[in-house]
Amino acid sequence: MELIEKIRSGKARIGVIGLGYVGLPLVFEFSRAGFEVTGFDIDPVKIELLKQGKSYIKHIDAEKIRQCKSFTPSADFSGLSDMDCIVICVPTPLNRNREPDMSYVFNTAGAIAKRLRRGQLIVLESTTYPGTTDEDMRAILEQSGLKAGADFLLAYSPEREDPNNKDFSTGTIPKVVGGYTKECLETAKALYDRIVARTVPVSSTRAAEAAKLLENIYRSVNIALVNELKILFEKMGIDIWEVIEASKTKPFGFQAFYPGPGLGGHCIPIDPFYLTWKAREYDSPTKFIELAGEINSAMPYNVVQRTSEALNGYGKCLKGARILVLGLAYKKDVDDPRESPSFKLIEILEEKGAIVDYNDPFIPSAPRMRHFRVEKSSVPLTAETLGSYDCVLIATDHSAYDPEFILEHSKLIVDTRNLIKNCARGQGKVKKA
Repeated sequence: MELIEKIRSGKARIGVIGLGYVGLPLVFEFSRAGFEVTGFDIDPVKIELLKQGKSYIKHIDAEKIRQCKSFTPSADFSGLSDMDCIVICVPTPLNRNREPDMSYVFNTAGAIAKRLRRGQLIVLESTTYPGTTDEDMRAILEQSGLKAGADFLLAYSPEREDPNNKDFSTGTIPKVVGGYTKECLETAKALYDRIVARTVPVSSTRAAEAAKLLENIYRSVNIALVNELKILFEKMGIDIWEVIEASKTKPFGFQAFYPGPGLGGHCIPIDPFYLTWKAREYDSPTKFIELAGEINSAMPYNVVQRTSEALNGYGKCLKGARILVLGLAYKKDVDDPRESPSFKLIEILEEKGAIVDYNDPFIPSAPRMRHFRVEKSSVPLTAETLGSYDCVLIATDHSAYDPEFILEHSKLIVDTRNLIKNCARGQGKVKKA
């Protein structure tokens, strides 16, 4: 239990691999707790900005970085051998076939294995399928000749970041922790006890991996339900938003979920497919999860169809129409475009011949995404700009978007987020989608 004592005394050296939306907030918490922290990342641009005390994530204030006096950003992975605890926070995306792309995790494990020493704790935080930590990653790490549970410690603790959430932060969100052995669990729990308000130990790394998947599958399935009901209620002349507001007045047995143009962010559109993929190994179908994925993946097509119908009502066809998409981020008030449905919306609209621009106050230029190349820059949101488009498609309900201003100066609005709530004033030019 030497490492536990080192952790509790604050003398353990912490390494965080992956300095994005998950890794960087972790760095802040470890640094605030008094640990010496080294952040590792393969992106030299990120490393240089951090060395200058600058932030590359909109909702993370640069002052937080400058306050981390015990934080050292580094692209030199040889320093991993000096760390007592290593936390892995790298992406786990899907490929075009909706199969897990584990290259980031496995390559990182390989880099650690080359430098692994006795007594180190390795924790994976990236969302993945059950068995990743104690099977796949363990096998890679043990190529070092050291054995998990005997020579080094291995654990899994799923990230629960929600960018720009005003009510919860890394330190206040309970942390689920699972270990490969009892000692692995005790050590990982001791580590997170230093930086979070509450740790939730579970029996194994697989249980912890499954807990993360359940959290996001729960959301995916319920969002799919309201998306499906939205389409049905539209045909019945019922406003889904009004129905949800009425239903959520029930003080028990109901939790509100909201429809949209599709799923975004790194978790909900991706995590369910990690379990459906792993389930094939057990010859166990996951029809409910896959159906929810199909419904949510189809939403951008539904929105484009609604946009086409709205344009037809104004005597304009989709081909050749000028459309302004409001919002490139996957949710309001963040600069996070990961898996944003806006990219798919733009792709489909352009495939059908529309001329598409976008505005997003948080994303001045569209970044290169894994599956999309949208080479555009945000256009200014002025009265003249709004009036120059045949249709304004609201994909993200940023707080900076003034509904009254948009309503006044737009010819036609397709609203997927219920930003324009008082449709009566729109005199028919606001269409929900």
